[in-house]
Amino acid sequence: MNKAVISEVRDLTADPLALAELAATDAPRAPAFIVTIYGDVVEPRGGMLWMGTLIECCARHGLNESLVRTAVSRLVGAGRLEGVRIGRRSFYRLSEPARAEFREAARLLFAPPPEPEDWLLCLSDALRDVDLPLPWARLAPTVALAPNREDIAPVAGVLLRAKQLEGHGDLGQLASERWGLPGVAEAYASFLARHGALRDLLSATVPLSPEDALALRLRLVHDYRHAALSDPRLPRAAYPHDWPADEARRLFVAAYVGLSKHAESHVSARFLSPEGHLAPCNEETERRLFQLRREAAA
Repeated sequence: MNKAVISEVRDLTADPLALAELAATDAPRAPAFIVTIYGDVVEPRGGMLWMGTLIECCARHGLNESLVRTAVSRLVGAGRLEGVRIGRRSFYRLSEPARAEFREAARLLFAPPPEPEDWLLCLSDALRDVDLPLPWARLAPTVALAPNREDIAPVAGVLLRAKQLEGHGDLGQLASERWGLPGVAEAYASFLARHGALRDLLSATVPLSPEDALALRLRLVHDYRHAALSDPRLPRAAYPHDWPADEARRLFVAAYVGLSKHAESHVSARFLSPEGHLAPCNEETERRLFQLRREAAA
């Protein structure tokens, strides 16, 4: 792990009362963070949000109104958001392609599939002329390898199911090179460094306002999503023994559950859709929390 990267990551939770000041110098990228807000808060509650709410929420993270409006305009232009004007207010929702993409991400966050146990090997001359979808990796011009996951994108060719014979070759070195595992490890390490103090914060008697709770949860989701989506989710044997994904997952689950009660009260107080204030919870948000609580208890 790159210790220099870890040491440069600022801890959002050591002093929750200073979160606003810290956010101003540690702001996320506006377009990606707006998608996080929709995926975590808005999409499970009907999908539509007033621009004023979005501006207010992003300001807590150092993103000013101009940045937010520019990002929303670009997301609309890219087909990621759709807008509707009701009276003098503008409301936005994720487009259907963006919703489908985030549904897949939400599954990984809240109900991750089991780890793959073996591999798929594809043999085809056609592989020479195609860009392989992730997480397929090219081993040779006509040979590609991927983890045997249930969500794997199919590629044309002869498909074989494969397992490594123990003691033959360095699978870890192959995986590190073909799937860029050092960069993924740094993403997990950055997440742990930034959010690691949340466990102590949530177990202490430090008062945490609903606004702080939502701000912390949104950054938690934003940063964990970045790390988890970069992980190719290979069979366990392909990773080094100190792979940080499990520790990051435990932190995400515990912190998300611990922050949600206060966070959702802020949602119901401040987040507006065309129908009024968003609900603090509903069937979908309760399902997410149930899945995480069940995982934590396993």
